[in-house]
Amino acid sequence: MIRLRVFVALIAILLTTSSFADKEVIGKLGQATSRAPIFSSMSSKSRIYYHVQPYEYLVLQTTDNPHWFRVLMQNMMYGYIKTDFVAKLPYQVTADVNKPRDAVLGSRGTSVARNSLNYVGTPYVWGGNDPTNGIDCSGFVKQMFGQIGVNLPRTAAEQVNVGAPVTRLQDLQPGDRLYFWEKKRNKVGHTGIYLGKGYFVHSSMGHHGVATDYLGSKNWLKILVAARR
Repeated sequence: MIRLRVFVALIAILLTTSSFADKEVIGKLGQATSRAPIFSSMSSKSRIYYHVQPYEYLVLQTTDNPHWFRVLMQNMMYGYIKTDFVAKLPYQVTADVNKPRDAVLGSRGTSVARNSLNYVGTPYVWGGNDPTNGIDCSGFVKQMFGQIGVNLPRTAAEQVNVGAPVTRLQDLQPGDRLYFWEKKRNKVGHTGIYLGKGYFVHSSMGHHGVATDYLGSKNWLKILVAARR
């Protein structure tokens, strides 16, 4: 289960008298009014990441849907909670952009990783290129990087040859591209985007669409063959 916890260090600098020149606003402070589920997308039928407890603090962001808040989680992934279960407080949550951490806000790789989570729940479509209506794994990676001006080849087998290699798991950074071996076709056949804290996002046939997974599970580690930055 994914752990959800408010960033204690961030709350400590809420609306302080210090300069905001080296800080970035990452959301509003909220507080749960009752026990409620945090979902993987804006649907009560999607996967439940966590059950928030009454009075637990959250970092909230608004969405296009007035019935849902987006929740910034400790592993830098996003979850979604219904607005009925949250009191939005009049405080901004900020992060020190000069402080190194797994997901440094504002970096290009982190920008890709964070943006890719906006498409969780998009249906899986073989050969699809539409990040809203249907897309496959390599199409998803191509589209996400295309949004920042990086033009990648169409297939995972081609993409794996592009970029600087990352050879150690401990060196992975948010936004790094992951490539997996597909035994049936005897080649690199799957890809995703590393999020940080051991998680990645991909368009998965098994999940029926864009979803997050834990890279540290043996099922993924045994077929991971390359990472590129």
